[in-house]
Amino acid sequence: MPAVAADLLLGPGATLGAVARRAGYGSAFALSAAFKRIRGMTPQRHREQS
Repeated sequence: MPAVAADLLLGPGATLGAVARRAGYGSAFALSAAFKRIRGMTPQRHREQS
């Protein structure tokens, strides 16, 4: 699911909470923790580097 979330995070105006719900996570915190564990960076850093 982090791959789906990674794509959704790049959408204009996408909030972490909205991305979490669309990617199947229960909360923004859960998405952020999984994203960092699997991708090695925070969702915010992913946005900044893309």
